[in-house]
Amino acid sequence: MDGNTAAAHVAYAFTEVAAIYPITPSSPMAEKVDEWSAKGRKNLFGSTVDVIQMQSEAGAAGTCHGSLQAGALTTTFTSSQGLMLMIPAMYAMGGQFLPNVMHIASRVVTSNHHSIFGDHTDFMTCRTTGYAMLMSSSPQEAMDLGAVAHLSAIHAKYAFMHCFDGFRTSHEMQRIEALDYEDLRGLVDYDALKAFRRQSLNPEHPTNRGNNVNPDIYFQCKEGANVKSAIVPDTVQHYMDEINALTGRDYKLFNYYGAPDAEEVIVVMCSASEAVKETVDFLNAAGRKVGMVQIHLYRPFSVKHFAEAIPATCKKIAVLDRSKETGSVGEPVYLDVCTALNQMGRTDIQIVGGRYGLSSKDATPGMFVAVYDNLRQDKPKNNFTIGINDDVTYTSLDYKEIELPHPGQVSCKLWGLGGDGTVGANKNAITTIGLTANKYAQAYFSYDSMKSGGLTQSHLRFGDDPIRSTYLVSMADFVAVHAPTYVNKYDTTEDLKDGGIYLLNCPWSADELENRLPAKMKRDLYHKHAQFYIIDAAKIAGEIGLGKRTNNILQAAFFALTKVIPLDVAVEDMKKNNYNSYFKKAGQKIVDMNNEAVDRGVDAAVRVEIPESWANASDEPAEERQTTPFVRDIVLPMDRQQGDKLPVSVFQKYGVLDGTWENGTSAYSKRGVATSVPKWDGAKCAQCNRCVAACPHAAIRPVLLTGEEKANVPASFETVPAKGLGKDAPAYSYRMQVSPYDCLGCGVCLTVCPVEGALTMTPFDEMKGEQANFDEVAMNESYLKKDVISDRNIKSLEFSKPYFQFSAACAGCAETTYLKMVSQLVGDRMYAGNAAGCSSAYSGGAPILPYCRDERGFGPAWEHSLFEDNAEFAYGFLHAQEAIRKEILIRLEAMKDAGIAPEAIGSYLESWDDKHQSRAVTDALIAALEQCEQTGDVQYILENKEYLAKKSVWAIGGDGWAYDIGFGGIDHVLAQNRDINLLVLDTEVYSNTGGQSSKATPTGAVAKFAAGGKQIAKKDLGAIFMNYGYVYVAQVAIGYDQAQTLKAIREAEEYPGPSIIIAYCPCLEQHIKAGMSCTQTEMKKAVECGYWQLYRYDPRRTAEGKNPFQLDSPEPDTDKLMDFLMGENRYASLKNNFPDRADALYEKAVADAKARYAKYRKLADENA
Repeated sequence: MDGNTAAAHVAYAFTEVAAIYPITPSSPMAEKVDEWSAKGRKNLFGSTVDVIQMQSEAGAAGTCHGSLQAGALTTTFTSSQGLMLMIPAMYAMGGQFLPNVMHIASRVVTSNHHSIFGDHTDFMTCRTTGYAMLMSSSPQEAMDLGAVAHLSAIHAKYAFMHCFDGFRTSHEMQRIEALDYEDLRGLVDYDALKAFRRQSLNPEHPTNRGNNVNPDIYFQCKEGANVKSAIVPDTVQHYMDEINALTGRDYKLFNYYGAPDAEEVIVVMCSASEAVKETVDFLNAAGRKVGMVQIHLYRPFSVKHFAEAIPATCKKIAVLDRSKETGSVGEPVYLDVCTALNQMGRTDIQIVGGRYGLSSKDATPGMFVAVYDNLRQDKPKNNFTIGINDDVTYTSLDYKEIELPHPGQVSCKLWGLGGDGTVGANKNAITTIGLTANKYAQAYFSYDSMKSGGLTQSHLRFGDDPIRSTYLVSMADFVAVHAPTYVNKYDTTEDLKDGGIYLLNCPWSADELENRLPAKMKRDLYHKHAQFYIIDAAKIAGEIGLGKRTNNILQAAFFALTKVIPLDVAVEDMKKNNYNSYFKKAGQKIVDMNNEAVDRGVDAAVRVEIPESWANASDEPAEERQTTPFVRDIVLPMDRQQGDKLPVSVFQKYGVLDGTWENGTSAYSKRGVATSVPKWDGAKCAQCNRCVAACPHAAIRPVLLTGEEKANVPASFETVPAKGLGKDAPAYSYRMQVSPYDCLGCGVCLTVCPVEGALTMTPFDEMKGEQANFDEVAMNESYLKKDVISDRNIKSLEFSKPYFQFSAACAGCAETTYLKMVSQLVGDRMYAGNAAGCSSAYSGGAPILPYCRDERGFGPAWEHSLFEDNAEFAYGFLHAQEAIRKEILIRLEAMKDAGIAPEAIGSYLESWDDKHQSRAVTDALIAALEQCEQTGDVQYILENKEYLAKKSVWAIGGDGWAYDIGFGGIDHVLAQNRDINLLVLDTEVYSNTGGQSSKATPTGAVAKFAAGGKQIAKKDLGAIFMNYGYVYVAQVAIGYDQAQTLKAIREAEEYPGPSIIIAYCPCLEQHIKAGMSCTQTEMKKAVECGYWQLYRYDPRRTAEGKNPFQLDSPEPDTDKLMDFLMGENRYASLKNNFPDRADALYEKAVADAKARYAKYRKLADENA
């Protein structure tokens, strides 16, 4: 069980109402509560939890507040920015002594950079809200102390935050002991609960609450809270004692661990406590006298209990904070400890503070040894950092990694490909080992910044004793590499123990390894006496009929090689998991195929004898890559998983400290993870360029060459005569060029190709030689043909440069096709504000940044806003441009009157606002002013020349932003009737946080937070904004009609007012049975059956006497609607899991789709 599930388990017991909203990494807690409620699980009060999904965290907090005031025990779950949005309501709930419990999977709050990973920034911001703050360090503590939080909240009538580290605890899997609801039932203070109910707001005993007061009494009432907070520490300790009695564990407000006569003590809280305990044992075994104090109750901070935890012999204390409070004399825990020791009269203790582990940076025993070594100094460094190299302000402590002994423990590290099933398989393996084989087990998963198709690393530990190692595996008994390209990109043997097992999944024979493996890997395998195995899981999966799903094959090989549990036990459990996972969703045939994968995987690994020659394998000369210094010094090391080693100075050197990055860095990643990529047959190609428009990663591009140019490109760049360019077009040669290393092998291009055989999927190894052609020719802007490029049709547009390329989006992603098209239309003058979500993750996932610039240096200016304010954020772009241009226009008018460059200025003043002419008149003005006398005004204009040309401002985000949390901002911005464009990438769920329901989710769809199927119809976002009468509105689906999509985006950009485009985006979270290679054809099916409608609402047509609404969808064949729904498991699974309600919801889903089309048909038939 992971920490989120553990916290959800106890939260459910004590909760009557749960008001929820998704945010990583806390969402799984709310998902579990919703799922259990849908399935009828009973809480301690004999009922199911009333789960309410709100439009934002602020809304969830408001609902908590109202529900508590009306007498229901109410819980929520959140993190980071979500917690920030709850703060105003928290002050009210905390100040009004309401027994709210918030479970916090703590996470970074966005500052100079955005991060979804864990530290204590979020809950530290809430120290003054009046909430008690209880800290857990492991999944077991999340279970136990989560219960303490609820019990204490009820008894003390006090609001609680229960906090644990995001990802490190929330997602770490451990074998733990679950608390039984019957045991918890007897611990509830029912008298306190009755009193809470009696004191709640109710018309039958009415009172006023939250009244406005004046300065005469506010202070007194606020200070009166002291009596409430004073009872909390003893209350918490009481319930800790109750849990201790149930479990045999020993929880205190402040737990001391270490030598009873310790002189050097670390004070720390949350997950690092476990690793510090290991370090304490290691150092004390070597003769040191050290200890640590683990904080459980941080607010209220009990000086009395803290004093009891500090050994009398203590001389020095290091306080470790997992947050940074810029500008403060110290971080929060450090300041609290200093104050507490002063109040205790322990002025004899020297105190220093330091920071560690921000944004889930690994915190290891070697680092904590350095902290203890620092305390041994006569003058220990204060305000230190650990785990980084701060060579600018010199805060960092030097440290050396150490490997602590764990006799009998097996450690494993598995390198997987996002979406290949590795993580899911390893979760199953942990469950099998922990529960079936009765061993202690731990699993933690680390990821890069990419979506599906990125790097995943699984860190697994098993043993007969409890596991406290809350850090990554750095010395592995077993290493598996599931993607063969990784061996040349990453150092996958560095963490292999001497004598360890190394398993490589690859299509190569043992004989081929000599020419495939890098020299360092060969040397490591030899000198570490590795047991080396290879397996071709992809080939086996293909033979079985499982496509690319290799997880069962590799998991079976893992059990066969590691022998951590009896193989027959592992195989039996894997097959049981196959039945549970696939039978209801896909039937017995799929179960049988996966069982065959298990059987074949057991014997599939082939032992490789390591030759003597590998002992001294020599490195090949490093390939010289043409890069920028920024890419060389920051991007490439990060891409090789070496970012932890980069010093602070390199980020200062390149101006990254304020969050600014060089764009276009995705061109240097070259992942090469596809097993097969498309091969072009020019003789069959229709040259329609539809495949280019549909490619999610801009990895296939058309090239036109003159005869002279063709003579200068490589001979392998074979072409055919170009056709369909118009009768006056020159005699160009044409080629469709693929980038093998940027292609993810999704096969979407084949699904949209109108000619069979024009593209065929071909093994990567046969195609990788094409990379030079792509890099040297297709990426060379000098070969772009401006006489052919046009925005009037898809074919002509696709010859243009995409300013969005090679993103970290999933293979087959539909969202990126729209972004690519927008970038081709306006990329050289585009502002892009991006709401948090999938589109921000793949658009701004450092170091792989897909927005790029052209040879002039122009390109989209992109920034990640917050989730809730993206429309307003982009609106700020617009106003900044206008404010600065207004200053420029004032000067230009004066300069024109003074006779300075009058013609150029006149042309500019006349046409700068014309999107088609703005660039040309701007360039002419700049050229003219550069020839003029450099007066103050001329210099001002030239210094601000980037503000001269009209820009295209876009706010981009998903349906969670547009339909829910950001809707109010979108409404306000569009209502201002200004020239701004909004693009809504509608996946009908919160894709980035794992597939939760939004108001874009249609009736009957199963999603997280709608485990029993969505009960209400999808919000009609477009219809809402058509009501203004002056907003351009379009709904598109590029997979059905590329031309209509292009027309809508072009019209929205040309429209001199606000526009919103709603784009249909099939997604992984919709669980399309045909797979992500069929996202474009899925859109086609959706439109044909009437599930999705295409239209354009153009207010300009009203002035022409025309109907502003144009329905671009054909009459749908609604008989196909149910077939469409059953083609996606988000609908089909409803029948399997909730058969009693499925038919009614399906009927309503079909009726809703028919009604929406009928409404649009009526609008289209009306006269203007």
